[in-house]
Amino acid sequence: MLARAGGPLASACLVLALWWAAARAGVLGEGLVPTPWQTLRAAHAMWSDGTMTTDLRASLARAGQGFAAGAAAGTALGFLTGNQRRVAALVNPLMSFLRPIPAIALVPLATAWFGIGEQAKHLLIAYAVFLAVWLYVHDGVARVPADYLRAARTLGVSRRRRLTEVLLPAAAPAVVAALRYGAGLAFLALVAAELGGAQSGIAYRLQVDGQFLRTDHMFVGLIELGLLGLLADALISAVGHRLVHWSNGS
Repeated sequence: MLARAGGPLASACLVLALWWAAARAGVLGEGLVPTPWQTLRAAHAMWSDGTMTTDLRASLARAGQGFAAGAAAGTALGFLTGNQRRVAALVNPLMSFLRPIPAIALVPLATAWFGIGEQAKHLLIAYAVFLAVWLYVHDGVARVPADYLRAARTLGVSRRRRLTEVLLPAAAPAVVAALRYGAGLAFLALVAAELGGAQSGIAYRLQVDGQFLRTDHMFVGLIELGLLGLLADALISAVGHRLVHWSNGS
């Protein structure tokens, strides 16, 4: 356990040392890079006045709802296109067209259609997650050896059991990888969504603090985003490791 924790701990210490050195050296100008201690004090102030909790609740709700919707839709469509060639021939060209269009490019359109309310933000996050999860799941399902399904069909296994007992377990590692990647993209899209119009949230606060050059507060926001992404990835990875225990790729 100590050996496993040693790597991340050493990495964190190195980052803190480099951060402190950059702040003390004033490499970007006087006061533009806050020290770790200044950032910690800013975090305490933001927590004490309720700003941090308000922003965390708003951002987590947006990222969570967008991720859930996008992941569910992407997984379902990925299984369908990965297992049905005719559906893939119809859908894949559209997905290939949409994938290069980032969520941030859709912010003006989403705002025009849905205003600056929560619906537009949820849709932007769901869009980004959906495309990524679909690609991973589609590829994972398509790579399941056809012999597995052929053998099950020969043995008289029903279509439903072929899906739940053959296809799903074989593609499960790809689904876990898709969800991990999608969780990271949810927070990337969250930034675009909140910068497009919000009254609370981590990215909204970053924008406001940037206008007043409160770099210590901005560092707090960046650290929040990084930690949320790290925790989401660790949670999905841990659950995936339990559910897909036979695969090292979980």
